[in-house]
Amino acid sequence: MVYKANTKKREKTDFIAIHCSATAGQNFGAADIDKWHRKNGWACIGYHYVIRRDGTVEEGREESVIGAHVADWNSVSLGICMVGGVDADDHTKAKNNFTKEQFASLKQLLIDLKVRYPKAKIQGHRDFPNVHKACPSFDVAEWLKVAQLDN
Repeated sequence: MVYKANTKKREKTDFIAIHCSATAGQNFGAADIDKWHRKNGWACIGYHYVIRRDGTVEEGREESVIGAHVADWNSVSLGICMVGGVDADDHTKAKNNFTKEQFASLKQLLIDLKVRYPKAKIQGHRDFPNVHKACPSFDVAEWLKVAQLDN
C-alpha cells in the first residue's frame, strides 16, 4: 500500500536518508508507523520505505513525492526506515539490533534506488546538519563500505 497524503512531487533527489524506528525487537510495519505519524499530526507516514524485521520492504509515501523524515531536507531526499534501533532494556540507548535480513533488503533497495537516483548520496539521518539523534543507530558510511556499495 502506498500512502498518498502529499501530492507535491520532489523536484530532485540529492539524498537517500536511512532511519530507524527507534523500537526494540517488535516487528512494526508501515501501517503502524503511519498511525504514529498521524497521531503526531502529520498527513501520513513520513518515510518512503519501511524495512521490517524479517526483511520485508513495505512502501510508505509514494516514492516521487516529498517525504517528512529529515527537517529542512525533505524536498531533496528519500527516506528509508529500518524497524529497530534501540536497546530493549533502555529505549533511550541507540542499538544496532537490525537483522541480517534487514541489511540484505536495505542493500538491494539501495541498489535499485541508485539506478533511479544515481547522483543521490546515501547517508544516515544523524549525518544531516543539525540532527542531534543517533538515528539510524549505525554508521551508514562504514556499512556502505562493508556492503561494497558505491555512494
